[in-house]
Amino acid sequence: MANNSNEMMQIQSLIREDESLALRIATADVPDLRDSDVLVRIEAAPINPSDLGVLFGPADMESASYSEDAGSPVVNAPIASHLMPSVEGRIGQSMPVGNEGAGVVVATGDSEEAQKLLGSVVGFAGGGTYSEYKRVRADQCIVVPDGTSPAQSASCFVNPMTVLGFVGTMRREGHSAIVHTAAASNLGQMLQKVALEEQFDLINIVRSSEQEEILRNIGATFICNSSSDTFKSDLTEALIQTGATLGFDATGGGKLTNDILACMERAAISTSPGFSRYGSTVHKQVYIYGGLD
Repeated sequence: MANNSNEMMQIQSLIREDESLALRIATADVPDLRDSDVLVRIEAAPINPSDLGVLFGPADMESASYSEDAGSPVVNAPIASHLMPSVEGRIGQSMPVGNEGAGVVVATGDSEEAQKLLGSVVGFAGGGTYSEYKRVRADQCIVVPDGTSPAQSASCFVNPMTVLGFVGTMRREGHSAIVHTAAASNLGQMLQKVALEEQFDLINIVRSSEQEEILRNIGATFICNSSSDTFKSDLTEALIQTGATLGFDATGGGKLTNDILACMERAAISTSPGFSRYGSTVHKQVYIYGGLD
């Protein structure tokens, strides 16, 4: 905590008009609590790609430099001119970073619901979690089982809710299986476990044999390595076996989405009776939900 007991340290990211990024450990006020609020002392917070978007923006971090400003560390990095329009809305705003985290409730508002959480380890979301403290509404905290550490509780929201969104989309839109890229990620492993539990087929696309092994160890059946010479034929065969017509792509670039849709078409044609010069009539779609490319 900062020297003043009413202040805390917080990581903030600033885009400047001079086409540069400043990332600093800044001082902020500890927020006042309303009746329904709790104050969490943050002990763990994950780094998701969505956090990196706020943390670094489009800055060239390979050209970053380190300095100090009034004793506070600062990382400075240039931003290419053609990328500035993508962050025009945040120029001049020092933004707190971090989507979610976990910690211990150290103070509460006056409501009974809030006071029940005093001393509990909780997970929460809402931004500004790369900080010492966070004000959270009591009804937006997840109280974890006894013995669960903040580090084990820090990813209660972003990835789990994304996984549930994938499964809900599959069912609502009438699909029966899913194709997922960057599949050995924390999110991908969660999705594979849910697929096993809820008994739907999942095709996992990875980029290395090490990632294949991670997924095999948790029970994955369909794994396609995009670095393999047989990737497209392997993917087509998996699509034939599963009938998957829905994909979620975390890379958001390159040819991978196109390859998935092309292989879906190949699989659909191979299982359709007769011949049509116009291809299949099977509806196929891929959602791009990330920018890892």
